[in-house]
Amino acid sequence: MRALAAILGAMIKCSVVVPFLNEENSVTELYDRLKTALENSKHAFELIFVDDGSTDKTFTLLGQIAQVDSRVVVIKLRHRFGKTAALAAGFEHARGEYVVTMDGDLQHDPEDIPRFVEKLDEGYDVVCGWRAHRVDNLWARQIPSRIANWLMARLSGVGIHDFGGGYKAYRRELLNEVPLYGELQRFIPALAAAYGAQICEIPIQNIPRRYGVSRYGISRVVPVLFDLITIRFLLFYISRPLHLFGLFGFLSTAAGSAIAAWLIAMRFIYDTSIMANHGPLMIFAAVLILTGFQLLAVGLLGEMQVRHYHELSGRGRYSIACVLASPPKDEARTADQ
Repeated sequence: MRALAAILGAMIKCSVVVPFLNEENSVTELYDRLKTALENSKHAFELIFVDDGSTDKTFTLLGQIAQVDSRVVVIKLRHRFGKTAALAAGFEHARGEYVVTMDGDLQHDPEDIPRFVEKLDEGYDVVCGWRAHRVDNLWARQIPSRIANWLMARLSGVGIHDFGGGYKAYRRELLNEVPLYGELQRFIPALAAAYGAQICEIPIQNIPRRYGVSRYGISRVVPVLFDLITIRFLLFYISRPLHLFGLFGFLSTAAGSAIAAWLIAMRFIYDTSIMANHGPLMIFAAVLILTGFQLLAVGLLGEMQVRHYHELSGRGRYSIACVLASPPKDEARTADQ
Protein backbone atom coordinates (compact mmCIF):
# COMPACT_ATOMS: atom_id res chain seq x y z
CA MET A 1 0.00 0.00 0.00
CA ARG A 2 2.73 2.50 0.96
CA ALA A 3 4.81 1.58 -2.09
CA LEU A 4 1.80 2.09 -4.33
CA ALA A 5 1.08 5.47 -2.70
CA ALA A 6 4.70 6.52 -3.28
CA ILE A 7 4.47 5.51 -6.95
CA LEU A 8 1.22 7.42 -7.37
CA GLY A 9 2.78 10.47 -5.71
CA ALA A 10 5.74 10.33 -8.10
CA MET A 11 3.34 10.28 -11.07
CA ILE A 12 1.41 13.39 -10.02
CA LYS A 13 2.49 16.43 -11.99
CA CYS A 14 0.47 19.12 -10.23
CA SER A 15 -1.03 19.48 -6.76
CA VAL A 16 -3.56 22.30 -6.42
CA VAL A 17 -3.93 23.58 -2.84
CA VAL A 18 -7.03 25.65 -2.10
CA PRO A 19 -7.83 27.02 1.39
CA PHE A 20 -11.53 27.58 2.13
CA LEU A 21 -13.25 29.66 4.77
CA ASN A 22 -17.05 29.78 4.53
CA GLU A 23 -17.19 29.41 0.75
CA GLU A 24 -20.13 27.02 0.46
CA ASN A 25 -21.46 28.82 -2.62
CA SER A 26 -18.19 28.42 -4.49
CA VAL A 27 -17.07 24.89 -3.63
CA THR A 28 -18.92 22.83 -6.24
CA GLU A 29 -18.38 25.24 -9.12
CA LEU A 30 -14.68 25.62 -8.36
CA TYR A 31 -14.21 21.85 -8.22
CA ASP A 32 -15.97 21.38 -11.57
CA ARG A 33 -13.88 24.09 -13.22
CA LEU A 34 -10.63 22.77 -11.74
CA LYS A 35 -11.38 19.23 -12.85
CA THR A 36 -12.21 20.33 -16.38
CA ALA A 37 -9.12 22.53 -16.75
CA LEU A 38 -6.71 19.95 -15.35
CA GLU A 39 -8.17 17.03 -17.27
CA ASN A 40 -7.79 19.03 -20.48
CA SER A 41 -4.14 19.68 -19.63
CA LYS A 42 -3.44 15.92 -19.77
CA HIS A 43 -1.26 16.07 -16.63
CA ALA A 44 -1.82 13.84 -13.61
CA PHE A 45 -3.09 15.99 -10.75
CA GLU A 46 -4.56 16.07 -7.28
CA LEU A 47 -6.73 18.63 -5.53
CA ILE A 48 -6.05 19.43 -1.89
CA PHE A 49 -8.87 21.37 -0.27
CA VAL A 50 -8.22 22.77 3.20
CA ASP A 51 -11.15 23.86 5.33
CA ASP A 52 -9.85 26.56 7.69
CA GLY A 53 -12.55 26.23 10.34
CA SER A 54 -15.60 27.06 8.22
CA THR A 55 -18.91 27.43 10.05
CA ASP A 56 -21.16 26.88 7.02
CA LYS A 57 -21.57 23.83 4.75
CA THR A 58 -18.15 24.14 3.14
CA PHE A 59 -16.67 21.03 4.78
CA THR A 60 -19.79 18.95 4.09
CA LEU A 61 -19.62 19.76 0.40
CA LEU A 62 -15.88 19.11 0.28
CA GLY A 63 -16.41 15.74 1.96
CA GLN A 64 -19.00 14.77 -0.63
CA ILE A 65 -16.55 15.62 -3.41
CA ALA A 66 -13.77 13.56 -1.80
CA GLN A 67 -16.07 10.54 -1.61
CA VAL A 68 -16.57 10.41 -5.39
CA ASP A 69 -13.15 11.59 -6.63
CA SER A 70 -9.98 9.84 -5.43
CA ARG A 71 -7.91 12.75 -6.72
CA VAL A 72 -9.35 15.01 -4.02
CA VAL A 73 -7.93 15.26 -0.50
CA VAL A 74 -9.86 17.30 2.07
CA ILE A 75 -8.14 18.57 5.20
CA LYS A 76 -10.22 20.04 8.02
CA LEU A 77 -8.50 22.23 10.60
CA ARG A 78 -10.00 22.23 14.09
CA HIS A 79 -10.66 25.96 14.01
CA ARG A 80 -9.60 28.99 12.04
CA PHE A 81 -5.79 29.08 12.05
CA GLY A 82 -5.40 31.50 9.15
CA LYS A 83 -4.48 31.25 5.50
CA THR A 84 -0.78 30.62 6.10
CA ALA A 85 -1.46 27.61 8.33
CA ALA A 86 -4.04 26.27 5.88
CA LEU A 87 -1.53 26.48 3.03
CA ALA A 88 1.16 24.84 5.18
CA ALA A 89 -1.20 21.94 5.89
CA GLY A 90 -1.88 21.57 2.18
CA PHE A 91 1.81 21.71 1.30
CA GLU A 92 2.63 18.92 3.73
CA HIS A 93 0.06 16.66 2.07
CA ALA A 94 0.96 17.57 -1.52
CA ARG A 95 2.58 14.80 -3.58
CA GLY A 96 2.88 16.51 -6.96
CA GLU A 97 6.03 17.76 -8.64
CA TYR A 98 4.49 21.24 -8.76
CA VAL A 99 2.21 22.92 -6.23
CA VAL A 100 -0.31 25.55 -7.32
CA THR A 101 -2.12 27.70 -4.76
CA MET A 102 -5.32 29.58 -5.46
CA ASP A 103 -8.21 31.12 -3.53
CA GLY A 104 -11.55 29.40 -3.10
CA ASP A 105 -13.77 32.38 -3.95
CA LEU A 106 -13.82 31.91 -7.76
CA GLN A 107 -11.70 35.02 -8.34
CA HIS A 108 -8.97 32.89 -9.93
CA ASP A 109 -9.53 31.18 -13.28
CA PRO A 110 -8.44 27.49 -13.27
CA GLU A 111 -7.80 27.80 -17.02
CA ASP A 112 -4.61 29.70 -16.12
CA ILE A 113 -3.04 26.68 -14.36
CA PRO A 114 -1.41 25.24 -17.54
CA ARG A 115 0.36 28.57 -18.04
CA PHE A 116 1.84 28.31 -14.54
CA VAL A 117 2.97 24.75 -15.27
CA GLU A 118 4.60 25.83 -18.54
CA LYS A 119 6.71 28.42 -16.71
CA LEU A 120 7.79 25.85 -14.13
CA ASP A 121 8.70 23.49 -16.97
CA GLU A 122 10.92 26.26 -18.36
CA GLY A 123 13.00 26.08 -15.18
CA TYR A 124 11.49 28.67 -12.86
CA ASP A 125 11.01 27.74 -9.21
CA VAL A 126 8.21 30.19 -8.38
CA VAL A 127 5.57 31.63 -10.71
CA CYS A 128 3.42 34.46 -9.38
CA GLY A 129 0.06 35.52 -10.76
CA TRP A 130 -0.08 39.27 -11.43
CA ARG A 131 -3.47 40.96 -11.27
CA ALA A 132 -2.47 43.62 -13.78
CA HIS A 133 -6.02 44.97 -14.09
CA ARG A 134 -7.71 45.06 -10.69
CA VAL A 135 -11.51 45.10 -10.45
CA ASP A 136 -11.89 45.69 -6.71
CA ASN A 137 -12.43 48.95 -4.82
CA LEU A 138 -9.89 51.64 -5.76
CA TRP A 139 -9.43 53.29 -2.35
CA ALA A 140 -9.99 50.32 -0.02
CA ARG A 141 -8.07 47.69 -2.01
CA GLN A 142 -6.15 48.89 -5.05
CA ILE A 143 -4.23 51.88 -3.66
CA PRO A 144 -3.22 50.18 -0.36
CA SER A 145 -2.22 47.10 -2.38
CA ARG A 146 -0.04 49.12 -4.74
CA ILE A 147 1.71 50.84 -1.86
CA ALA A 148 2.23 47.55 -0.03
CA ASN A 149 3.54 45.79 -3.15
CA TRP A 150 5.95 48.64 -3.84
CA LEU A 151 7.26 48.48 -0.28
CA MET A 152 7.55 44.69 -0.40
CA ALA A 153 9.52 44.82 -3.63
CA ARG A 154 11.86 47.47 -2.23
CA LEU A 155 12.42 45.79 1.12
CA SER A 156 12.70 42.22 -0.17
CA GLY A 157 14.64 42.90 -3.36
CA VAL A 158 12.20 40.76 -5.38
CA GLY A 159 10.86 42.73 -8.34
CA ILE A 160 7.33 41.43 -8.74
CA HIS A 161 4.14 43.46 -8.89
CA ASP A 162 1.69 41.38 -6.85
CA PHE A 163 2.83 39.82 -3.59
CA GLY A 164 -0.65 39.61 -2.08
CA GLY A 165 -2.33 37.52 -4.78
CA GLY A 166 -2.93 33.91 -3.80
CA TYR A 167 -2.53 32.48 -7.31
CA LYS A 168 1.01 31.12 -7.42
CA ALA A 169 2.91 27.97 -8.38
CA TYR A 170 6.00 26.39 -6.83
CA ARG A 171 8.31 23.46 -7.13
CA ARG A 172 7.37 21.22 -4.22
CA GLU A 173 10.92 20.66 -2.97
CA LEU A 174 11.36 24.42 -2.59
CA LEU A 175 8.38 24.66 -0.23
CA ASN A 176 10.06 22.21 2.14
CA GLU A 177 12.81 24.78 2.72
CA VAL A 178 10.66 27.88 3.24
CA PRO A 179 9.47 28.59 6.81
CA LEU A 180 5.76 29.40 7.05
CA TYR A 181 4.08 30.88 10.12
CA GLY A 182 2.13 33.96 11.14
CA GLU A 183 0.88 35.69 7.98
CA LEU A 184 3.92 35.10 5.81
CA GLN A 185 2.15 33.38 2.91
CA ARG A 186 2.29 36.56 0.80
CA PHE A 187 6.07 36.62 1.26
CA ILE A 188 6.80 33.09 0.02
CA PRO A 189 8.43 34.45 -3.18
CA ALA A 190 10.69 36.71 -1.12
CA LEU A 191 11.59 33.89 1.27
CA ALA A 192 12.18 31.56 -1.67
CA ALA A 193 14.46 34.14 -3.30
CA ALA A 194 16.66 33.97 -0.21
CA TYR A 195 17.18 30.29 -1.05
CA GLY A 196 18.21 31.12 -4.62
CA ALA A 197 14.87 30.48 -6.32
CA GLN A 198 14.23 31.72 -9.85
CA ILE A 199 11.02 33.77 -9.85
CA CYS A 200 8.79 35.10 -12.60
CA GLU A 201 5.22 36.36 -12.91
CA ILE A 202 2.45 36.03 -15.44
CA PRO A 203 -0.62 38.27 -15.88
CA ILE A 204 -3.88 36.66 -14.76
CA GLN A 205 -7.51 37.65 -14.77
CA ASN A 206 -8.92 39.39 -11.72
CA ILE A 207 -12.50 38.14 -11.61
CA PRO A 208 -15.01 40.04 -9.44
CA ARG A 209 -16.11 38.18 -6.33
CA ARG A 210 -19.56 36.64 -6.86
CA TYR A 211 -20.35 35.34 -3.38
CA GLY A 212 -19.72 36.64 0.12
CA VAL A 213 -17.61 39.60 1.19
CA SER A 214 -13.84 40.00 1.00
CA ARG A 215 -12.05 39.67 4.34
CA TYR A 216 -9.22 41.95 3.27
CA GLY A 217 -9.40 45.72 3.30
CA ILE A 218 -7.85 48.85 4.69
CA SER A 219 -7.64 47.26 8.15
CA ARG A 220 -4.89 44.97 6.82
CA VAL A 221 -2.48 47.86 6.24
CA VAL A 222 -0.97 47.92 9.75
CA PRO A 223 -0.45 44.13 10.02
CA VAL A 224 1.18 44.16 6.59
CA LEU A 225 3.59 46.88 7.73
CA PHE A 226 4.59 44.73 10.71
CA ASP A 227 5.05 41.76 8.38
CA LEU A 228 7.29 43.91 6.17
CA ILE A 229 9.54 44.63 9.13
CA THR A 230 9.63 40.92 9.95
CA ILE A 231 10.43 39.84 6.40
CA ARG A 232 13.17 42.46 6.09
CA PHE A 233 14.76 41.10 9.22
CA LEU A 234 14.37 37.46 8.16
CA LEU A 235 15.84 38.10 4.72
CA PHE A 236 18.78 40.31 5.56
CA TYR A 237 19.58 40.24 9.27
CA ILE A 238 18.67 36.84 10.70
CA SER A 239 22.26 35.60 10.31
CA ARG A 240 23.87 38.96 11.18
CA PRO A 241 21.55 40.72 13.64
CA LEU A 242 24.23 43.11 14.90
CA HIS A 243 24.25 44.77 11.48
CA LEU A 244 20.77 46.05 12.29
CA PHE A 245 20.50 46.21 16.06
CA GLY A 246 24.14 47.20 16.49
CA LEU A 247 23.46 50.31 14.39
CA PHE A 248 20.52 51.34 16.57
CA GLY A 249 22.51 50.50 19.66
CA PHE A 250 25.45 52.56 18.51
CA LEU A 251 23.29 55.57 17.66
CA SER A 252 21.42 55.37 20.96
CA THR A 253 24.57 54.93 22.98
CA ALA A 254 26.38 57.68 21.07
CA ALA A 255 23.54 60.14 21.61
CA GLY A 256 23.33 59.32 25.32
CA SER A 257 27.10 59.50 25.70
CA ALA A 258 27.26 62.89 23.97
CA ILE A 259 24.65 64.30 26.33
CA ALA A 260 26.45 62.76 29.32
CA ALA A 261 29.79 64.25 28.16
CA TRP A 262 28.22 67.70 27.89
CA LEU A 263 26.75 67.38 31.38
CA ILE A 264 30.12 66.32 32.78
CA ALA A 265 31.77 69.32 31.10
CA MET A 266 29.16 71.62 32.61
CA ARG A 267 29.82 70.13 36.03
CA PHE A 268 33.61 70.38 36.05
CA ILE A 269 34.23 73.41 33.84
CA TYR A 270 31.41 75.68 34.91
CA ASP A 271 30.80 74.10 38.33
CA THR A 272 27.09 73.68 37.49
CA SER A 273 24.87 71.55 39.67
CA ILE A 274 23.71 68.81 37.28
CA MET A 275 20.85 67.53 39.41
CA ALA A 276 19.53 71.00 40.14
CA ASN A 277 19.78 72.44 36.64
CA HIS A 278 19.78 69.47 34.26
CA GLY A 279 18.24 66.59 36.17
CA PRO A 280 15.72 65.56 33.46
CA LEU A 281 18.40 65.74 30.77
CA MET A 282 20.68 63.47 32.78
CA ILE A 283 17.89 60.93 33.15
CA PHE A 284 17.21 61.14 29.43
CA ALA A 285 20.86 60.41 28.67
CA ALA A 286 20.77 57.39 30.95
CA VAL A 287 17.62 56.13 29.24
CA LEU A 288 19.26 56.44 25.81
CA ILE A 289 22.33 54.56 26.92
CA LEU A 290 20.74 51.80 28.96
CA THR A 291 17.23 51.08 27.72
CA GLY A 292 17.26 51.95 24.01
CA PHE A 293 19.58 49.15 23.05
CA GLN A 294 17.96 46.75 25.51
CA LEU A 295 14.50 47.21 24.00
CA LEU A 296 15.84 46.57 20.50
CA ALA A 297 17.72 43.53 21.78
CA VAL A 298 14.48 42.14 23.19
CA GLY A 299 12.93 42.46 19.72
CA LEU A 300 15.89 40.62 18.22
CA LEU A 301 15.69 37.80 20.74
CA GLY A 302 11.95 37.54 20.20
CA GLU A 303 12.30 37.15 16.42
CA MET A 304 15.07 34.59 16.83
CA GLN A 305 12.99 32.64 19.32
CA VAL A 306 10.00 32.55 16.97
CA ARG A 307 12.16 31.27 14.14
CA HIS A 308 13.74 28.66 16.42
CA TYR A 309 10.31 27.53 17.64
CA HIS A 310 8.84 26.99 14.19
CA GLU A 311 11.88 25.63 12.36
CA LEU A 312 13.76 23.56 14.93
CA SER A 313 11.25 22.41 17.51
CA GLY A 314 9.05 20.55 15.04
CA ARG A 315 5.90 21.89 16.70
CA GLY A 316 2.87 22.21 14.42
CA ARG A 317 1.35 25.54 13.44
CA TYR A 318 -2.11 24.05 13.20
CA SER A 319 -4.19 21.11 14.38
CA ILE A 320 -5.93 18.81 11.89
CA ALA A 321 -9.28 17.32 12.85
CA CYS A 322 -9.42 14.80 10.01
CA VAL A 323 -8.27 14.07 6.47
CA LEU A 324 -10.71 12.70 3.88
CA ALA A 325 -9.52 10.90 0.76
CA SER A 326 -10.99 8.09 -1.29
CA PRO A 327 -8.42 5.45 -2.35
CA PRO A 328 -7.80 5.18 -6.10
CA LYS A 329 -9.89 2.49 -7.74
CA ASP A 330 -6.89 0.26 -8.52
CA GLU A 331 -5.61 0.54 -4.97
CA ALA A 332 -9.06 -0.22 -3.53
CA ARG A 333 -9.34 -3.29 -5.73
CA THR A 334 -5.91 -4.51 -4.59
CA ALA A 335 -6.86 -4.02 -0.94
CA ASP A 336 -10.06 -6.07 -1.41
CA GLN A 337 -8.07 -8.92 -2.88
